[in-house]
Amino acid sequence: MTTPEPPIVELDNVHVVHKARSGGLLSRDHVYALTEATVALAPGETVGIVGESGCGKSTLAKVLVGAQRPTEGTVSFRGRDLWTMPPAERRSSIGTGTGMIFQDPSTALNRRLPVARILRDPLDVHGRGTPKERNERVRELMSLVGLPKSLADGLPGQLSGGQRQRVAIARALALEPDLVVADEPTSALDVSVRAQILNLLLDLKERLGLALVFVSHDIQTVRRMSDRVVTMYLGRIVEESPAGESLTHARHPYTRALFSATPGLLDPIDPIPLVGPVPSATRPPSGCPFRTRCWKADEVCATAMPENRRAGEGHLFRCFHPVAEGESTHDLVTQAAATATAPVPHSGDTPREHP
Repeated sequence: MTTPEPPIVELDNVHVVHKARSGGLLSRDHVYALTEATVALAPGETVGIVGESGCGKSTLAKVLVGAQRPTEGTVSFRGRDLWTMPPAERRSSIGTGTGMIFQDPSTALNRRLPVARILRDPLDVHGRGTPKERNERVRELMSLVGLPKSLADGLPGQLSGGQRQRVAIARALALEPDLVVADEPTSALDVSVRAQILNLLLDLKERLGLALVFVSHDIQTVRRMSDRVVTMYLGRIVEESPAGESLTHARHPYTRALFSATPGLLDPIDPIPLVGPVPSATRPPSGCPFRTRCWKADEVCATAMPENRRAGEGHLFRCFHPVAEGESTHDLVTQAAATATAPVPHSGDTPREHP
């Protein structure tokens, strides 16, 4: 029996709280961007992160690559506490061990630098190899992501959107990281180009043995790309499951509602209706944050955040009233529609204090 490799990065009870930008200089409001996030990423694994806009997906991605320091909790990188490292060691570990691909390549790349300089910069900063070896590495990177050599002297503004994102991917891979985080890497691209970039990421993951975190609102893309899917709601991880189980075997009502909103060509159904807007991240509800929109919620849901419950190997969820095994999306649509006009418990809606 082989011993599993330790996680590349592991978060334990991580909180990220920002001071609210609105409300004036004397405002005491805080944005609870991430709450009690606990997750680990194994070598070579692809984890998809899904949820509505503002749920904390990008914040979680930034914490994973050390770009965001948590307000509370521990981030371990290769078994060591990232934020107790000396700053120089932390910069070296994160800079060489991780890479990040941002949503919009037109703003992520320095428009004044040619492609070759953009790709060489990480090598220069970390002193990787001789000048000759760095130039050779730039050529390797361009070939790796399918960019012709003729673009080496081109500026980002002279490239197409797909070419710019290939440059961004190549830059993320420059120092041969073990972990790459892709934050909505195709949302700013034309539909015709998205499939090319996704296929490139899948190919690079297999060829280089990368661990990949894929952040997206595109549910079907996440299922296709990932080994495991993490569902987030209002700054909390509410469910983790193998990608193959996320559509029909998810136990958290929000995950099922989220996936039901994805059109199905073979078996089209109406999405599960959710009543009301997403609560404010500055005044999140007490207890389970989803309870104000959940058709299963009752007074118990207002008392405390449910603990993690296990539904199988690699499948965790946090819910007092989970979806039952075998319940179809058709069943849940009927249930939610029947309770859509019923009053939802709102006791305890005062903003919770950060511990």
